[in-house]
Order: sequence, then structure tokens, then C-alpha cells
Amino acid sequence: MNTFYDIQQLLKRFGIFIYTGNRLADLELMEEEIHELYRMKMIEAQDYKIALLILRKEYRFEREKKDRTI
Repeated sequence: MNTFYDIQQLLKRFGIFIYTGNRLADLELMEEEIHELYRMKMIEAQDYKIALLILRKEYRFEREKKDRTI
């Protein structure tokens, strides 16, 4: 797992599709879903950690992009 797309595919394996129209909200919801999957022991610790790092990186990028446009 290396990209945001990989995380979407991981969630899709569990029937989880997230699209709110707000990229930051999508990232927050994805992080919550990943956390729940890990808590229920449906994904491994390594996948959990990598997914969180990728999501947080994407969140920072989107936040900075939004701040630049204001």
C-alpha cells in the first residue's frame, strides 16, 4: 500500500465507499473507517500504520492547498 488509491481499494474490499464531495471530510471519514477496521482486527497493524500515514499526508497537502487559495 503506497497511495491514496490503495487505501480506497482496501476500504472497497470491505464494502466501504466514501465520497462526500469534500476532500478533507472524505479523508477524515477514511481515517475513522481504517481505525475501526483495525480495532475489529480486520486489517493488520502494518496496513493500519501505513494507511494512517498516507491519509495524514494527504490531509496536510489538502489543508495547505486550501490555505493558499484563501
